[in-house]
Amino acid sequence: MSRHESPQLAAATGCHHPVRAGRHGQAGVGLIEVLIAVLILSIGFLGVAALQAMSLSTNNSALARSMATISSYSILDAMRADRVNATSPTLPYNGTVKADNCPTTTGTLAQTQIGLWCKQLGQDLGASGSTSGTITCTTAGDCTVAITFDDSRSGKGGDKAQTVSTKALL
Repeated sequence: MSRHESPQLAAATGCHHPVRAGRHGQAGVGLIEVLIAVLILSIGFLGVAALQAMSLSTNNSALARSMATISSYSILDAMRADRVNATSPTLPYNGTVKADNCPTTTGTLAQTQIGLWCKQLGQDLGASGSTSGTITCTTAGDCTVAITFDDSRSGKGGDKAQTVSTKALL
């Protein structure tokens, strides 16, 4: 039934359609609601993506610190296996190596171990000049191993140069 039909005419023809008043006032409202919902969801998804990217960079940084710790334990274990030389007055393990210029001298067990350790640092943390390892021991067997590496993977607020130090008694 249109707005202009009378109720008697509608009853006579058997057509009963309710009058829809104000339909033209709400045209497009559903579309605007959908657009606003899509906008809110898009902002939420961007936030989740940013959170995921930050999580990945933080995990990479944690992996690098873990590898540095494992590398420090590796050289300490090698020194424990060669304790007599490691604590001798010449302290053959003491010194600094750079992962981009590893020593190749293999005349003694200490030189061989330091060369292998340097290569391990390069493989695990990057063979660059910013990756270095320093060993400082005393004749009493008190040792400190410091590994410095580029931690630019840590994202915002992270230090580019990270140092992991391990102190141990042989």
